[in-house]
Amino acid sequence: MSGSLRILFVSMHTSPATLPGTGDAGGMNVVERCQAEALAALGHRVELVTRRSSPDDPDEVELLPNVVLRHLDAGPRTPLAKSAIDEHIDEFSAGLARLAPPDVVHSHHWMSGVAALPVAESWGVPHVQSFHSVAAMPGSPLSAGEPPESPRRVPGEALVATRSQAVVAISAAEAQTVIDRCGADAERVSIVSPGVDHDQFRPLGPDEQPWQWPASSPRAWPHGYVLVAARLEPLKGPDLAIQALAQVDPEIRPHLVVAGDASSAFASYERDLQVMVTELGLASHVTFVGAQPRPELARLLRGARVVLVPSHSETFGLVALEAAASETPVIAAAAGGLREAVAHGVTGQLMDSRRPEDWALALTRLLMVPGLLDRMSRVSRVHARRFEWTWAAQRLVAVYRELLGES
Repeated sequence: MSGSLRILFVSMHTSPATLPGTGDAGGMNVVERCQAEALAALGHRVELVTRRSSPDDPDEVELLPNVVLRHLDAGPRTPLAKSAIDEHIDEFSAGLARLAPPDVVHSHHWMSGVAALPVAESWGVPHVQSFHSVAAMPGSPLSAGEPPESPRRVPGEALVATRSQAVVAISAAEAQTVIDRCGADAERVSIVSPGVDHDQFRPLGPDEQPWQWPASSPRAWPHGYVLVAARLEPLKGPDLAIQALAQVDPEIRPHLVVAGDASSAFASYERDLQVMVTELGLASHVTFVGAQPRPELARLLRGARVVLVPSHSETFGLVALEAAASETPVIAAAAGGLREAVAHGVTGQLMDSRRPEDWALALTRLLMVPGLLDRMSRVSRVHARRFEWTWAAQRLVAVYRELLGES
């Protein structure tokens, strides 16, 4: 086996320095950071490169041994909406070019790839692309409520899909998308599924009390709670979860906990959801708790009776896998990679319908059929054990070494 590699993880529009469990671009941050940590544990050096979004961002900081975060100037030193960041691709690319060449450049999201691809080519090193999301088809109803796509996005995605030496997809669903819509050569596409921190995401202990909000509140939720953990934006579908809850019989209705903040493009969306809650008479049945750090998200998952994932689209749906590791069944939209994260009828229920009454019926069935939740809970943990970050890192290294012509 050859020696250790120096790998540049390029993530122009989001910093992997923290792990916001349900904040803006949280899932993407989790995948990048956990991949980097697992690669470092195998003895490789990973440098995470992102755009400086604050005057206080240091040029370089070591996050842990063999994992370094670098900030480059590209545009104002303030947070920017994704739709504005791509105006600074050339500046970011110029900053990248001043770094020492690595063994491999691995870009995350299309903007990063557009910036890094020409730099990698000038260095003569392989460029690997991960998308994490792909632009919605023009006129697609899935883009309802979303801000307009940057006109650079579709051609940018095609560029990095066709010119990169390899594309790493997180699921078969994403692989199909980048092949069919972005023109990637199927022979250059590899699927590297995400992992789960099985120590953090674990079942509720025998003496452990379920999560409460706030922790000191004496108020009890007699039917427990179900959970939605996602950014608050139309694409994630929290409105469907609220509407479904309204149609569950009040005699058995659980509480709904919504964990996640509105992304910068949807600053008013949480208020719209709260208005919906009030109009449906659910004020005492729904609690918004904002974005949660990873340890708190793990507590929420293992204490929930069911996790709802009503997204219109997901490249994988990592929260569904983390729920499974926590022995918590999932009701999820049969969309994208969620078909791979959830074993239908075994670890949860996949829904082709987006009618609230159908989701209410599915939730009622899971809550009321004797023994059903327990059976799903037991096998969920077994299902989740197939996914772990060390395997993901080993698979990435195999992709890198093949590009480098190493055995």
